[in-house]
Amino acid sequence: MLVWYTAYGSNMHADRLAWYIGGGCPPGGKRTYPGCRDRRPPSRSEPVSLPGGIYFAGESGAWTGGMAFYDPHLPGEAAARAYLVTLEQFTDIAAQEMYRPAGDTDELIPATGAAVDAAVATGRAMLGPGRYETLVCPGSRDGVPMLTFTAPEGASAVRCRPPAPIYLSMIARGLHESHGWPAARIAAYLAVRPGVADAWPPDAVAALVTEALADA
Repeated sequence: MLVWYTAYGSNMHADRLAWYIGGGCPPGGKRTYPGCRDRRPPSRSEPVSLPGGIYFAGESGAWTGGMAFYDPHLPGEAAARAYLVTLEQFTDIAAQEMYRPAGDTDELIPATGAAVDAAVATGRAMLGPGRYETLVCPGSRDGVPMLTFTAPEGASAVRCRPPAPIYLSMIARGLHESHGWPAARIAAYLAVRPGVADAWPPDAVAALVTEALADA
């Protein structure tokens, strides 16, 4: 079975997602990933927009600072990138996002398959209570379901927290790579996200994005 893994955070950058698929520790990161059992790259990727928005909250074990989460009830649209992968690859990516041990994926495959069916039918399903354990299906593309994972709570129910500069830079590069946006549009998009808006002045976001794209 094929699905569109729909990334809205740092995995919009293809090189970043490659660490989840191939394994290893990305530059600037604090985690070493086991990778997917099927290490083939996605067969396709497409820029997409999802109804709602993203916010930053919690504490990233990979980057420090707040993590990006998708809330379909926020106003506007969330920029994202859809990767065509197998259900097994999606399961392994999900397990790594959830900080599950690599060996848990055998049991997670049937659970994810059932959750995928539920999410496709109802738009939402739960794999667990933790971060990135809520599965959301915002629609389909070419007859294939689009799937992403997020926190169970929306932005209004949590205390938002600013992301680390290196994490926000990776998201900026992903937006440029996938959507082709210039620095000004990326900065305007990121500066108003909950978790960024109250902690980062717009000119600081603009400077970070300009530097991130210059180094890309």
